[in-house]
Amino acid sequence: MSLVTLKTELRQELKLTPQLLQSMEVLQMNVQDLAEYLGRASEENPLLEAESPASLQSAYAQLRRAASWLDAGPHSGTFLHEEGAVPERGAADRETESLAAFLRDQLERRHLAKPLLALCVYLAELVDEDGYLTPEDLESLEDLKLPQELTDQALTELQSLDPPGVGARDLSECLVLQLRRQGACQASIDIASQFLPELGRKHYGPIAKALGITAEEVQAAEKIIAGLDPHPGRAFQPAEPTVYVQPDVFIVELEGQLKVVLNDYYLPRMSISSYYARLLKESDDAKTRAYLREKMRQAKWLLGSLERRGSTLRQCAEAILEAQRPFFAGETAELTPMRLSALAVRLGVHPSTISRTARGKYLQCRQGTYPLRYFFSLAVGESGPSRQAIKHRLLELVQKEDPHHPLSDQKLAQLLSTQGVQVARRTVAKYRLELGLGSSTARKRM
Repeated sequence: MSLVTLKTELRQELKLTPQLLQSMEVLQMNVQDLAEYLGRASEENPLLEAESPASLQSAYAQLRRAASWLDAGPHSGTFLHEEGAVPERGAADRETESLAAFLRDQLERRHLAKPLLALCVYLAELVDEDGYLTPEDLESLEDLKLPQELTDQALTELQSLDPPGVGARDLSECLVLQLRRQGACQASIDIASQFLPELGRKHYGPIAKALGITAEEVQAAEKIIAGLDPHPGRAFQPAEPTVYVQPDVFIVELEGQLKVVLNDYYLPRMSISSYYARLLKESDDAKTRAYLREKMRQAKWLLGSLERRGSTLRQCAEAILEAQRPFFAGETAELTPMRLSALAVRLGVHPSTISRTARGKYLQCRQGTYPLRYFFSLAVGESGPSRQAIKHRLLELVQKEDPHHPLSDQKLAQLLSTQGVQVARRTVAKYRLELGLGSSTARKRM
């Protein structure tokens, strides 16, 4: 019996061309990475010329005169193309040692089905530096309209990888994943999933009563939970204590109006070499023309990718300015709720495009330098304020409290309610922990 058969099959496949991959790569680069990438591209492609015209320096000097707060940074007044102006990035290139690379390597060894593997790799790229999946990234995942069964299966696969706890959506899930990996008792798992705020306040009695166990068992579980790692991804982070960034976008007041200014002052101006362009037309050697034709195609595609990156980043920043104008104008320190998917619909692009545009980029304004993702703060409830706004109000209440009689989480929830913010006590405890604030007992100062 022959094992070789012939059959006709009609199917649709989506394949990413090298050019499209390059465009996606350029889109998600910040200004520092892009400057290095363009330097390497100009060395590898003779048709690309990188210039640093003096007009860039004069334009940046004018911007600094219009916005004096630009001089507040540690590297203010420096110019990327000047001798020695670029700070060292670090001792080693850790790209191959990153958490995402470590997760991809594990996934490739599991021989998963292609759709599941592709989704798992996509999720691995979304995991943040602490090893968590943020609500904003999961929101963009929902917009892909994937089968829920496939999404759940991919999340389960990701959370089964090392380090234990990776891929969790919050602290409780991260601890539960580690406890299950260790084969811990059910009481420890229940406490980590349901009673972390109470455990932090050492309310052993209520926890023991709710779970039907003794206070001694709760204390034993506390020791186990205290030995877990709440940040499983940090082991893959560089050891440098200080991270220097260059903002990709400025929000400055020019001629009495707030405007978006892209930080192109640190990037070389890329152009096509006139000499090699003329050689392409005049050369009689077929191999030379074929080589230069391919390099010309690559150069034009790179220039197009740079133009699309700048256009997308500008549109994204202008939408952020429009939505958060009171913040940038100094009228409030609270952000208006803003979603990645809503901005994607407004700009007519896929949510993943907005996610790549915002990832790893920074915006500098009069108030300071912020990650671009900072301005995408989800609303609490259907039409409530943003999470950032609630955290800001919570921080103000704690700062104004009587240090001898600090406010409990329940009291903080009641005070927020009088301001029109309806949140549960557990939510207050969660936001308090994210702000690095201790419990009322820990904050009490005699």
